[in-house]
Amino acid sequence: MPIDIVKPPKRHSLAPAKQRILDTADRLFYDEGIRAVGIDRLIAVSSVTKATFYKHYGSKDRLIVEYVAYRHLQMAELIDAAAQETDDPEQLLRDILALQVRWISSPGFRGCPFLNAATEFTDATHPVRRAVEQHREWFHELLENLLRAIGHPLPGDGADDLVLASDGAMLGGYASDPIAATASLQRMYDRVLAAVPERVAA
Repeated sequence: MPIDIVKPPKRHSLAPAKQRILDTADRLFYDEGIRAVGIDRLIAVSSVTKATFYKHYGSKDRLIVEYVAYRHLQMAELIDAAAQETDDPEQLLRDILALQVRWISSPGFRGCPFLNAATEFTDATHPVRRAVEQHREWFHELLENLLRAIGHPLPGDGADDLVLASDGAMLGGYASDPIAATASLQRMYDRVLAAVPERVAA
């Protein structure tokens, strides 16, 4: 049966204008940077009025938090779809790696959207930083649970290694060589999984 270990947040149907604003922010914030994109640009590209923007989001900061949550939703949905295709936690870990490799190697990749957002907000108590932290805690918990399920002796430490290796691969893949970055990430997954005692087939 499929692995029921991670569930994405429920996707809610948004009003067309609200969804259009969010999709515009999703693209522009990632491609150009959050602070570089002003409200007037968001309004113009979204083809909405200023009144419509403020009706749905109230402020740019609120939209930024929604953008981070939307990026989390998209990632969680991809991993959940992979989880529905296997009953093997190790295979799901490999599938997560494959998703990361494809993402880092894709045209237009410019690093991790969560780390990018965090670097633009220096106040650790800002809602954007808290949204990023919640995503990172979710991803760490997911990896830790999967490692625990396959018998890793130190699943928390293993998850730490994979999260930090993912951070480095996304930064290196954007700033330098995506092939070298993804090969390094693959080696870290191999090292972490090599610490798991051989499992006896059921």
